[in-house]
Amino acid sequence: MTKQQIKQLLSNGSFPERSHLKELIETHISWVILCDEFVYKIKRPVHYPFLNFSTLELREYYCKREIELNRRFSENIYLGVLPIFLLNGNYAIGGRNCRVVDYAIKMRKLDPHKQMDILLSEKTVNSTDIKNLAVCIVSFHKKTKLIYDKNVLDLKNEFSELETQKEFLTENLGKGIDKLIDTCIETSNNFLNKNHELLQLRLKSGFFRDCHGDLHTGNIFFLPAPQPFDCIEFNDNYRQIDVLNEVAFLCMDLDASNREDLSALFVSHYNFLFPVMRNISEQQLFIYYKSYRANVRAKVNSLRASSSSEKSSKRKALVEAKKYLKLIKSYHNELVSF
Repeated sequence: MTKQQIKQLLSNGSFPERSHLKELIETHISWVILCDEFVYKIKRPVHYPFLNFSTLELREYYCKREIELNRRFSENIYLGVLPIFLLNGNYAIGGRNCRVVDYAIKMRKLDPHKQMDILLSEKTVNSTDIKNLAVCIVSFHKKTKLIYDKNVLDLKNEFSELETQKEFLTENLGKGIDKLIDTCIETSNNFLNKNHELLQLRLKSGFFRDCHGDLHTGNIFFLPAPQPFDCIEFNDNYRQIDVLNEVAFLCMDLDASNREDLSALFVSHYNFLFPVMRNISEQQLFIYYKSYRANVRAKVNSLRASSSSEKSSKRKALVEAKKYLKLIKSYHNELVSF
């Protein structure tokens, strides 16, 4: 669907249930419609180097894949995939068997006030919450599929994808950003080359697993028990990773929220329950993984800024991108002085 068609769906389209609320949230890869009791997620017809939703068939496949993967750790949240029909010029989610124009994932709506990033901003996340979350993630990681066949240096290309955003970010954030990005990519390449054997050893030792892949504070609820959701479905390579890489995303996100205390507590308790960081080399790897995750957030915010039609949204995304670029640099400085 297009943005205009989404607007038509919101204004005069039909949904499976009556709802007073129909709030649209846009990301660089999805349109999310919040209703009274349910949420409908529609994939945008985009094609990036790491993702391809460009055809109807691909969007249907990845909708079903998203349901399958998220049900590994979420119960009664992902309810199914519904076709979106066009009938007499109006769009309908579910219902009559007419021409299918797209697909929507139907989800049960969770209390937005219990989302972890919101709770962090309100300073209501405590040490018990963090320890319970560590227990939850360890339980998931211990039972998920082990990965033994993977190019551990894929991270080099993934980190270097930041290069594709260099021109846009330099134009919008000013001089010096291009050199910062170049330096970060060079440092990343050097670290990975130096630690190739360590990564191979971790792969053979069973530390690479079919994880969540996008475990940041916006993808966790406390209900009050921890509830992750919205894992990566569009790229298996981003999800089939070192568990320490997964943990690093959440810890980086906590660092970015100025909650280094909670970051340290989480990784400490996780590592106590599931020892995955056992020596100085793996501690350095953890710091590198945090820099990689900050890289991911910088790229995502750059993509949001470049695709945004609203000045305020673009400005906000650029501020976030700059914050994460600086965070990458701080982690790399920490590696040098380790």
